[in-house]
Amino acid sequence: MKNIKDYDLIELKQEFIEMGEKPFRAEQVFKWLYEAKVASFDDMTNLSLELREKLKQNYGMHNFNILRKQESSDGTIKYLFDVLDGNAIESVLMSYHHGYSLCISTQIGCKMGCKFCASTGIKFIRDLTSGEIVEQILAVERDNNIRISNVVFMGIGEPLDNYDNVVNAIRIINNQKGINIGARHISISTSGLVPKIYQLAEENIQCTLSISLHATTDEKRSEMMPVNNRYNIAELLQACRDYIEKTNRRISFEYALAKDNNDNLEDAKRLVKLLKGLICHVNLIPINKIENGDYVKSSNENIMKFRDYLNDHGIVATIRRELGSDIDAACGQLRRKNL
Repeated sequence: MKNIKDYDLIELKQEFIEMGEKPFRAEQVFKWLYEAKVASFDDMTNLSLELREKLKQNYGMHNFNILRKQESSDGTIKYLFDVLDGNAIESVLMSYHHGYSLCISTQIGCKMGCKFCASTGIKFIRDLTSGEIVEQILAVERDNNIRISNVVFMGIGEPLDNYDNVVNAIRIINNQKGINIGARHISISTSGLVPKIYQLAEENIQCTLSISLHATTDEKRSEMMPVNNRYNIAELLQACRDYIEKTNRRISFEYALAKDNNDNLEDAKRLVKLLKGLICHVNLIPINKIENGDYVKSSNENIMKFRDYLNDHGIVATIRRELGSDIDAACGQLRRKNL
């Protein structure tokens, strides 16, 4: 049965026209789904019984079940969701002074094979649909009776490898009649699928693009991230320059610091040289140790020295606050334990 949450508002209006219904009815349903967050068509009380029955016959709500929930002492909550086909995905709720951020997944498993990521051990099964991406937000909001203010596409999967569904989900999330989260509060992280970065630049979506860089030489980056064998650092940074020129949006570069690997002064010097002249921000990440992983977290002293060197040489850099350290913090760990 079709998932009604797979449709943005324009598509849903077309669906209603094809059912012989007025388009404004689609707007009513959209509001029920994303404003009221109802879990059943029966709760859409301003629709006729006949229309509600028609919707039940043709569409499903696809509300996720919570398989497991881990709560950290710092307030972070990691969810393992049943996506209703025997598979499971993760989402992570983080509390900040400015509101709630949710890190969401875009695929069941991942093809990218990044050596420091717990998702690497999860076999790729399929893309999530737009509705399944959006449902993660709704399920967490329902469970906590809160409103998510920031969404980060940085869970299991490579968002730009599921391009169409991710962009459609963003349009639902961003729609004022939908979940209504501002585009500048939505961040898409990519390991570096260069053609899709160029494509995203043409979408006119004012979201934040985050690039998982993690190394300053092709040799080291290819070792950590196999995608670099396909699109090297020079190609990736050229795509970033063009993206900034096209969108006038600052890019965030993610850099996970691994002890005795990519955390020394020479790496910091090369990173300054690579990013010179770009409108950007560097997000330094204390790497999470994963089971059977080759990389361990850099020392706090090295992390701070790395940050200070970047800042002293004109590159804005901050250290990501560590959340969920007393639970399965690395993306993919909870699902790996429940395979």
